[in-house]
Parts: sequence; structure tokens; C-alpha cells
Amino acid sequence: MAFTLISCIIFMALVGWVSYLKSKNSVNDSDGYFLAGRGLTGGFIAGSLLLTNLSAEQLIGLNGQAYRANLSNMAWEVTAALAIVICALILLPRYLGGAFTTLPEFLSTRFDEGVRRYTVVLFMLGYVLVTIPSVLYSGALAILRLFDVPELLGISMEQSVWLVIWVVGTIGALYAIFGGLKAVAVSDTLNGIGLLLIGLVVPILGFIALGNGSALEGMKTITLEHSDKLNAIGSSTDSVPFGTIFTGMILMNLFYWGTNQYVIQRTLGAKNLAEGQKGVIYSGFYKLAVPFLMMIPGVIAFHLYGGNIDPVDLAYPTIVSNLLPTFLSGLFLAVLLGAVFSSFNSLLNSAATMFTLDIYKAGFNKDATDRQLITISKYFGSLLALISFFIAPMLMNAPDGIWDLIRRFTGFFNIPIIAIVLVGIISKRIPALGAKIAIIFHVITYYMLVWGLNQLFGITIEMNFIHISAILFVIEVGIMIVVGKIRPLETPYQFKPNPKVDMVPWKYAIPVTVILLSLVVAMYIVFSPIGVAYADGIVSQWFWPAMITLMVVAIGLYIKALTSWNKKYAVALERSQSQHLEQPINDEKII
Repeated sequence: MAFTLISCIIFMALVGWVSYLKSKNSVNDSDGYFLAGRGLTGGFIAGSLLLTNLSAEQLIGLNGQAYRANLSNMAWEVTAALAIVICALILLPRYLGGAFTTLPEFLSTRFDEGVRRYTVVLFMLGYVLVTIPSVLYSGALAILRLFDVPELLGISMEQSVWLVIWVVGTIGALYAIFGGLKAVAVSDTLNGIGLLLIGLVVPILGFIALGNGSALEGMKTITLEHSDKLNAIGSSTDSVPFGTIFTGMILMNLFYWGTNQYVIQRTLGAKNLAEGQKGVIYSGFYKLAVPFLMMIPGVIAFHLYGGNIDPVDLAYPTIVSNLLPTFLSGLFLAVLLGAVFSSFNSLLNSAATMFTLDIYKAGFNKDATDRQLITISKYFGSLLALISFFIAPMLMNAPDGIWDLIRRFTGFFNIPIIAIVLVGIISKRIPALGAKIAIIFHVITYYMLVWGLNQLFGITIEMNFIHISAILFVIEVGIMIVVGKIRPLETPYQFKPNPKVDMVPWKYAIPVTVILLSLVVAMYIVFSPIGVAYADGIVSQWFWPAMITLMVVAIGLYIKALTSWNKKYAVALERSQSQHLEQPINDEKII
């Protein structure tokens, strides 16, 4: 235990020292504190996005779902690639072109200050009541199971949860409150490297244990015995039916990767558009590794220990505590804490950024100095952290695992925000009133359909909450269109570019996008009844023809993207910027 703690402290101290050196003297103004001085490169953006997203919540929750059911929950991760592409190619040029610091700021320019405040409230409620507590709780659960804190300290499980949440949360808050975005991004990148290394080691050790010393035998075992556990094509009884991928899940992922402040804030701090696009698209490739790093261990745990682990969220901590060598336990603890810190820091930083710029500065002190803004941000971040310390332990009462609970609760704010963002970008005459009505309608209706009708009237809606979200999205867009017809803006909205960074796109953006989306399809072929989930063997006779066909199509699209589409995209993007700036464009220069 002493060796584990010492090696953990050494690794964390190293990360903290490097983060300090990289962020020193870069938090003296608001751009430096909130957007890392608009100087983040693609590598740091991708690394920060990786660890911000792949937190202890994923380690614990996804492995728990794979242990309980199958790989259908991988849809949340793998299909995010589509949303990532939309963010990189469409949304990011708009955000950087307007030099926005927060999403609500963007909405205030499109609609009005009221919509800005509505979205800030939605974000804050989601962060405070769901996202931040879930990050702290899932991290605490892993630490408790790995090191048996109740026995070590002679206290109850509930007391241990409270203790670990407060200790971990307090340390993690220091990064975000005092270091700003750059310190968070640097520490995320370093911890992300450690997470990938440990993430690879755990399934390998699991395969070796399952195969009695042979990793290949272990792999063969999970493909031949209970092969249905490897099926990512969810049925209607799974928490993620396959059909939901094409309805609400697209929208939820688009919210997360395209409009969620604590994710896009890294991209808003990009050195230029090309680096921002690199970082976002690179993160899509990281997402494809999630099933291997954060779901396969749950399947291995099922084969090793049977279906008796309760609650299911203990599946990953159990396999780690039983199989990970002592000399790696300190690194694992440090990486686990780093994952918790990363998501926690990012949420605090983003919440404090929105409160400071979208509420305090916009509503109370328009002439606030940079020093005042940074001070307010630190005070609010500290208060938010304190509140989350009290809410997080309440997740001990989640019956079906924290993953499903989190996804359901985020439905309160993700759909209305992505709806008003998309409508705001596409339309020119829809007024702020339409967005406000849509937000209020969604919060009330979503609660009633997912929980309220059952709690109040005993009426159960059998439809999956992801489908419900998609239906509400369509209705809310319809509401805004109707309001736009009845009370259109007198003067059509016109986006006015004001970039602070170079806006030339990444020259390989479209070709690399083709590779990324092709790999998404390949993942679903691999983890399907014609792939490794085939009941009568390792793979079916249709597997290789399907993969070869996909490869041929992908190569053809890649060549087309490289020779034609990329150039057309660059021309269209520059023309868009030039038209808004009312300056003539020189096509010969671009071509």
C-alpha cells in the first residue's frame, strides 16, 4: 500500500510540476485564464478532450454495462465520431470566426441576452446536479474497491464514499481554480497518455487470466463462449437499442461534442482553425478505442467471476484489484485520479467561465477588469465544488448503474440546447421568443414523459428515452419555426466574423474524416452477429466480404476527398468568411 501511494504521488507531482511550468505567466488576463491564451495546438486539444471525456465515469459505467448486458452502450462512444466531424467542419469555423469564449455568448449574438441566461441556467443545473457529482462518485467508487478504504480506516462504506469524494474533489479543484484552462489541458494530456497505457494493460492481463496464461486463448474464449456479450447491435430490451443511434443519439452526441461548454472550450482556445480541427478529429480516433479499453474488461469480468457482482459498477474495480500487478497500482491510481480530476476540473472551469462571462460580466459589470473576472471565477468555482461534494454521495442509490442514470438526466438540457444552436445557425428570421418557448417546453415535457407520468399518474411510457429525445427535438424545432412565421425578426440575422486566429482549414480535414467514419462502420461489423458476436464460431462467412467491401468504398471516397472535396471545402469556407466581411474573394489564390 505504501509503495502504491508513493508512486502515485510521484507521478501526480510530476504532472503538476509540468502543468505549472507550461501554464506559468499565462493566466494574467481573461483570454489566458479562460482560453489558454488562444494558443492550444492540436495535440493538446486532442489530449485534453480525451481525458475530459474518458473519465472514471466511463471506466466504471461502461464496463458495468458491458458486464451486465453487452456492448450496445459502445454506441455512445463510437458514433460520437459523426458529431465530432460536424463540430470540426461546420461548428468550429463559426465559433472561432466569431472569437466566442462561451456557447451562451454565441447564442446572445444570434438571439438575445435572455436566451443566453436560459442556456446558462440549463448548463448549471446539469453540471451541478448530474455531471460533476457523477464524475466524483464514479472515481470514488473505483478507489474504494481498489484499496478497500473501509477496512483500512475502519469506517463504513458510506463514510468512505464521503471521505474520498471530499479529498479527491478538493485536490482536483485546485487545478481548475488556480491554473486556468492551460493547466487543465496540459495535465489532461499527460494523464491521457497514462490512461491509454493502463487501459491497454488491463484487458491484456484479463485475457491472460482468462486463457490460463495465454492471451490468445482468452480472446478465443470470449468469442466462443457467451459471444452475445460482444454484440453491439442492441435489441429493444437493451438500454441502447440499435435504432436509437439514428434518432436521439446523434443529437445527444452532437450536443456533447459541438455545444457542451466544457468540451468545446478546448477548441475555442485553439491556436488557429487548422489546429482546432486536428485536435477535434484526432479525438474521434481515440473514441474508437473506448470499447477495447473500457468495455472489453467488463466482458472479461463476466467470464472470470460470473454474473454475481453487485452492483454492476464494481466489475472494473474488481478485475483491476485482482489482476493488476502491485508495481503498476500506483500508476493506475494516479491515472484514475487524473481522469477524475480532468473531468471535474474541466466542468468547474467551464461552469465558472460561463458564470463569470455570461452572468456576472454580461448582467452586472460590463466593465469588469480581467483581474475581477478571474477572481469571480475562482470564487464561483470554489462554491460549485463545495455543492457538488454534498450531492455526489447520493448517487449510491442508483439502481441500474450510474451510466444509465447520467444519460437520462442529461436529456433535460442537451436536446433543447442543440436544437436552438442548429436553428440559430441555419435560420435568419427566427426570434429569441421561439428559443425560450422551446427550452421551457422541453424541460417540462421531458420530465413528464420519462418520469412524471409514472410518478404522478401511474402511466408508463415504454419508449426508450433516446427516442423520446429525438421526438422532442423535432417538436421544438417545429415550435421555433412556427414562432418565426408568426413573429419573424424584422432584420434578418447576419453573422459577423471577428476572428482572433487564422481561419485557414486543415488541408487533410476531409480525407481524414473519411477514414474516421469508415472505421466507425468497421467497428459495428466487428462487434455484430456476423463478426465476433457470431454464435457458431469466431466470425461468420459474411464477415470478410463485408470488411473488404467497406475497404474498397473507403479507399474510393478517400481519393475523392483528397483530390476534390477538400479543395471545395476550403473554397466554401473562405467564401463564407469573405461574404460576411463584405470583401471580394480571390478564387485563384485558394485554388
